[in-house]
Amino acid sequence: MSFRPLALGLTGIVALFGLIQLVPYGRQHANPPAGASPAWDSPRTLELARRACFDCHSNETKWPWYASIAPISWRIQRHVDEGRAKLNLTAFDAASRKMTHAAGEASEEVTKGEMPLSDYLLMHAEARLTATEKQELARGLDATFAAFGEGRGGAAGGAADSVRAGSGERGEAGESEEEERREHGEHGH
Repeated sequence: MSFRPLALGLTGIVALFGLIQLVPYGRQHANPPAGASPAWDSPRTLELARRACFDCHSNETKWPWYASIAPISWRIQRHVDEGRAKLNLTAFDAASRKMTHAAGEASEEVTKGEMPLSDYLLMHAEARLTATEKQELARGLDATFAAFGEGRGGAAGGAADSVRAGSGERGEAGESEEEERREHGEHGH
C-alpha cells in the first residue's frame, strides 16, 4: 500500500491552509469608538447583555486568539460586522429604522434561542444563559427597547428618550428613513 497519495493530499491541505492565512479579511480587530448606548432598564440587563450579546452587537468585542486564524476568522468577522450593523448596543442609532426594528425584536430572538448563535456558544461558556437568565434578559430588553417594539409606538414617540447620547443628534426621522432606503437600494417602495 502506497502512502504517497495520502502524503500529497495532506501536503496540499497544509499548503492551502497556509495560503488562506494571507487573506487579510478577518484580521482587523480594532474596535471602533463607542457612541450612544441605550438607557438600560437595569444593571442586570446590561450585565446579561454583556455576557451574551456584546461580542457581536457592540464596539466592545473581545477578540479571541482564534479570531486571527482563517477560515474561522472570516466567519467571526462576518458575524461581528453583521451584528454591529443590525443592532449595536454601544453605538445605538435611534434614527435607524433597521436598528430600532432589531431592538424591538431582540427579546424574541433571545427567547426563541436564536441569539446568541449556537456556534458562538460552543466557544463562549459565559454566554450560555440559564432559562431564568434568558427570561431576565428578554424582560430587560423589552423594557430597555419598549419604544421600538412592535405595536408599542414604533421608533417614534419617546425613542430619543430611550437613548443616552454619545455622539450627537441625527437628522429628522424622514431623513433617516431616506438614508435607510438608499443603504438597501430601495426607491420609495
